[in-house]
Amino acid sequence: MSMERLRALPRSLSSVKITSAEFVKSAFEKIHWPTDGLPEIAFLGRSNVGKSSLLNSLVQRKAMARTSNTPGRTQSINFFLINKTFYFVDLPGYGYAKVPKSMRADWGKMAEEYLSERQNLVLAIHLVDIRHEPTELDMNLNAWLLENGLQFVIAATKADKLSTSQLKKQLGVIEKATSGGKIIAYSTVGGRGRDDLLSEVARSI
Repeated sequence: MSMERLRALPRSLSSVKITSAEFVKSAFEKIHWPTDGLPEIAFLGRSNVGKSSLLNSLVQRKAMARTSNTPGRTQSINFFLINKTFYFVDLPGYGYAKVPKSMRADWGKMAEEYLSERQNLVLAIHLVDIRHEPTELDMNLNAWLLENGLQFVIAATKADKLSTSQLKKQLGVIEKATSGGKIIAYSTVGGRGRDDLLSEVARSI
C-alpha cells in the first residue's frame, strides 16, 4: 500500500482562513453559472455521503448548505462565494436518479457538463463514505477525473464513526479501489481533516 496518498498532511501556513461565506445561487442551466471568472472548488459524491455537512463544517456554519436525510435532494448546482474571492460548488449527488444505469444518466447531464467544460474549476473534492468500500459509481467517477486531467482530492467522510484500527483498514480499502488524488479522512465532528482539506484548497487557488 502506498503511504504517500494516505499520509496526513501537515498544517500549512498557506491554509485558507475562511472569513465569509454566502450562498449565491442555484443553477439549473449553464447560462446561470457565475460569470465573474473567480476560481471554483467543486464537491461531488454519491447521494447522502455528507456533502452539505462537510461544506458547513469547512465554513463553520450550521446551515450554509442544507442537509437532508433524503438522498438526491440537491438537484441543482449550488454556488457559495467564499471570502469574496472563490466559490465552493455543490454538485448533485449521484446514485439515486430513477434513470438508466450510466454515469451520465445517474448523475445528470448538467453536472457532467460542468466538470467537462468549466474553465474556472481548479479543484474537485470527491467525497466517499469511509465506512464502506467505494461503489462502482465512485470508482467510475475516480477514473473519469483521472482521464480528464482534473485536479482532485478524496475526502473520506464520517471518519468519527470508526475506531482507529477500522479507520486505518478502510483508508487502505479506498486507496486500493481508487487512483490519484490524496485521501483525507474527514469528520464533521471535531473537524478532523478540515485543515488538511483547506490546505489543498489554498494550493489550488
